[in-house]
Amino acid sequence: MCQGKLVRDKIPQMITAAGKKPITRIMGQEEYLEELDRKLDEEVTEYQADKSLEEMADVLEVLFAICEARGYSVEELMAVRDEKREKRGGFAQRIFWAGNE
Repeated sequence: MCQGKLVRDKIPQMITAAGKKPITRIMGQEEYLEELDRKLDEEVTEYQADKSLEEMADVLEVLFAICEARGYSVEELMAVRDEKREKRGGFAQRIFWAGNE
């Protein structure tokens, strides 16, 4: 028997369409945030194993959900990303820092 986990919004409908009866409930905010963190770990692990664009999209979907659940908009997230990139750069140059002399 499955212990349960956070699933995408349409998963219960898909289970019903497959002729099964899903057992679901709506989580409170604190539990939702905990489950989002767990889901992020799950999706990152899947990405690390697979390296596919689909798994990258799953990671991004969870990050966007975390952002909104914590009271930020995706636009705010992207603005902070852009600001940090402007100040500190991105990772395009592939620089590896090995320490200081």
